[in-house]
Amino acid sequence: MLDAFLSSITPFNICLALAGVFLGTIVGALPGLSATMAVAVLVPFTFTMDPASALIALGAVYTGAIYGGAYAAILVNTPGTPAAIATALDGFPMAKKGKGDLAVTISCFASATGGLIGAIVLLLVAPPLAVIALKFGPVEYFWLAIFGLSLIAVLSKGATLKGLIGGAAGLLLSTIGSAVVGGDVRYTFGEPALLGGIHIIPALIGLYCVPVLLNMVGTRDPHIERADASGGSRITEALATLWASKVNLIRSSVIGTLVGILPAAGGAVAGLVAYSEARRTSKNKAQFGKGTADGVIASESANSATVGGGFVPTLVLGIPGTPPDAIILGALMVQGVRTGPRLFSEQADIVFTFVFGLILATILMIPVGLLIGRSAYKMISNIPKSVLAPAIALLIVIGSFAVESNPTHVVMMVLLGAFGWLALRYGFEPSPIVLGLILGPIAEQGFVQGYLIGTASGDVLGEFFGRPISMAILLFTLITLAAPFWSERQEKLRAALPKEADNV
Repeated sequence: MLDAFLSSITPFNICLALAGVFLGTIVGALPGLSATMAVAVLVPFTFTMDPASALIALGAVYTGAIYGGAYAAILVNTPGTPAAIATALDGFPMAKKGKGDLAVTISCFASATGGLIGAIVLLLVAPPLAVIALKFGPVEYFWLAIFGLSLIAVLSKGATLKGLIGGAAGLLLSTIGSAVVGGDVRYTFGEPALLGGIHIIPALIGLYCVPVLLNMVGTRDPHIERADASGGSRITEALATLWASKVNLIRSSVIGTLVGILPAAGGAVAGLVAYSEARRTSKNKAQFGKGTADGVIASESANSATVGGGFVPTLVLGIPGTPPDAIILGALMVQGVRTGPRLFSEQADIVFTFVFGLILATILMIPVGLLIGRSAYKMISNIPKSVLAPAIALLIVIGSFAVESNPTHVVMMVLLGAFGWLALRYGFEPSPIVLGLILGPIAEQGFVQGYLIGTASGDVLGEFFGRPISMAILLFTLITLAAPFWSERQEKLRAALPKEADNV
C-alpha cells in the first residue's frame, strides 16, 4: 500500500487529479452535461496512459461532476446532475435568503467528507461488501425501487397525495417506448422519436429548468438575494454548521456508500434516502424544504459517497454500479485490466494506486470547489435577470441537444417544461415526477424478471414475499409511507389541544 500511495502522489498524477476535478466540476454544474458524459468524453485521452493514471483521471472527473451538480441546484434550482435532485430542495431556498455562498461552501465540505468515506470503504472492505451486493436479485431491486418511490412522501412538502400523483405520472412517463424486458413498444403513438422513451436528462432539464426560467421572466423579484458584501468568507460558519450536524454528515455518507454498492441505484436514490433519513431524525422537521443546511449536508455527502461505493461492484465483480462506472469499466478492459475477485491480489498495485488517487482527488475538490463556488455565487447573484434568463435558456437547449445530438430531446424538454410549469402552479412538485421517471425502469425490470422466475418455480408470492432482504426493504417502505400521515395526524392533535384547553 505504501508503494501505491507514493505512486498516486507523483506530480503527473496530482496534476491529473486536479485537472479532472476542475473539469468535472464545470461539466457537472452545466444542466444536461452529466457525469456520464464527462467521463465518456475523457476516455479516449486515457488510452495512452498507464492504467493507474487513467483510472485516477476518470475517477477525478467523476468525483468533480457529481459535486458540480450542486451549483445549479443551489443557485438556479436546477440539478446539474440527477444526483443533486435532493440538494435543490433546501439549497435553492437558502440561496433565495441570501445564503447561497454558505450553501455552496457547505455542499463542498459535505461532498468531500462523503467522497472520502466512500473511498476509504472501497480501500478497506470492498470484497466483503461486494458479496453482499450479489445477494440482491431482481425482486430485491424491485422492492428497492418501490422504497425509493415511497420517498415521494418526503419530497411532497406536506402535500402527500399530490406527491403520490406526481410519482404516478413519472411512472407512466417511464413506460413510454420499448419495454426494458421483452422490447414491447408502448405509448409511442406511431412516433419513431419516442421508441427510446423519455431520456432522463431532457426530462430533468425540462421539469426543473423551464419552470424556473418562466418564473424568472414573469416576476420582478430578484432571482436570488445577494449575500452581505461585508460578510467575507463563510468557511468558518460552514465548518461550524457541519460540526453541529456531524451525525447527519456521517450517517448520510454511510447511506450513500451502501446505496452506491447496489448496481443501478446511483446518486439520486442515495441523496433522497439520506435526505429522508435526515428529516425523519431531525428535531426541526418543519424546516426541511425551507432552507435548512441539514438537507444540503445529507444530499451532498450521500451522492458523493456513491462514487467510492459504486466502484466496489465494478472492481470486485465486474458489475458497474452506475453509468459512469460502466464507461470506466470499458476503459479498464481496453487497458487490459480484468476486474473480478482476483483483481485485488493479482493487480493490487493498480487498484490501490487508483483508490489513493481517488482520495487525493476528493481532497483537491475542497479548494477547487470553494474557488469555483464563490465565483459562481457572486456572478449569478449580480447578473441582471435580463442577461441571466437568456443565458440559462441557451444552456438548457444546448444541454438537452448534447445528450445524443438529437433535436427531438429539445422538443421533449420544452413540452415537459410546460407540463412541469402547469403542474407546479397547481401544487405538484417536479421531484416526485422525476423520481418516478428514474425508478420506473428499475421497478419494471425487477418486477417482470421476478415474476418470470416465480412463475417458473411455481411460487410467485414466495419469490416476492419470501426473501429476508425483500421483507426488510418492504418494512422500511411501509414505515416511510406511513410516517407523513402519522406526523400530520400528530400535528392536528397538538393543534387541537390548546382549543380544548380554552374551552375548558
